[in-house]
Amino acid sequence: MTGPLRFPRPLRPGDRIGVTSPSAGVEGPGAARIELCVAWLRERGYDVEVGACMDGSAITSAPAEQRAAELTRMLADPDIACVVPPWGGETAIDLVDLLDWDALADAEPTWLVGYSDMSTVLLPITTRLGWATLHGDNLADTPYAVPDGLLHWLDLAGGEGPFVQRGSGLVATWVRFEEDVRATQWRPVSSGTWEVEGGGSLDVSGRLVGGCTETVGHLAGTPYGDVRGWAEALDEPTIVYLEACESDAVDICRHLHGMRLAGWFDRAAAVLVGRTNAPDHHEMTQREAVLDALGRLDLPIVWDLEIGHVPPHLPLVNGALAHVVVDGERQEITQTLR
Repeated sequence: MTGPLRFPRPLRPGDRIGVTSPSAGVEGPGAARIELCVAWLRERGYDVEVGACMDGSAITSAPAEQRAAELTRMLADPDIACVVPPWGGETAIDLVDLLDWDALADAEPTWLVGYSDMSTVLLPITTRLGWATLHGDNLADTPYAVPDGLLHWLDLAGGEGPFVQRGSGLVATWVRFEEDVRATQWRPVSSGTWEVEGGGSLDVSGRLVGGCTETVGHLAGTPYGDVRGWAEALDEPTIVYLEACESDAVDICRHLHGMRLAGWFDRAAAVLVGRTNAPDHHEMTQREAVLDALGRLDLPIVWDLEIGHVPPHLPLVNGALAHVVVDGERQEITQTLR
């Protein structure tokens, strides 16, 4: 890490938000959804700049060099206060070593928002630059109404904090773009609650870091995913949050073991695990995968937070000082941006 943690200034109406696709671009009904989301932000007073890397006809929106250059430009531009992608994708890992890290190190921090494959970019921006980044809705989900207990990512990017969020109890899904491109309400599926492994309660603090297991797991052991080095430089406990997108339990187990061996949990005070629809293996469940890799660490594990591919979304700031309490009906996380 190049220096102490740095938090971008609060995002305000009138500020410019850059939209670019570091991974997958947009086409068809998805493109119509993104047009609506851009208009939604503009209606709320934000100046939105849509970049050139947005093509959805291939697995990525443009060659890696072009995507890296556009993302670097937007993050380093003092007139752009926030950058958000349309959604994630598959191979953002191809651009992390092509970003102009020297130019970014000289720039003031800019909010970078997203989840899924965007975790691949959020993580090194935090661990290498010391910039806080925001694991929250991508642009396509930004117009969805926030259920009671949670905050919108714009609340975190635009406020001073501390930010208190509580378990929403809601397990939901998306409305397909082909069905209603203008949807703003999550479709309820069931209810859920945070749960401490083994029962009991939890009261713990630490610096947040994490993301999508299938994407950030490939950064472990590289200069772009050195969570152990980042935590050692801070000399503070961490709270690692992780969620699985679609890989079966055995693949998730392998990823988590690799992250463990790379020191991801050496300074951890707890691990937060997001709800998932990822499949079990016929001989291992998703929970068993986590316990196989992390159970030997004697770390508190909290299950079923709203932090991944099962909406709604609980936005988390990589680098924020978090206080997590799970005690009976109290399910609460407080984030302080300092």
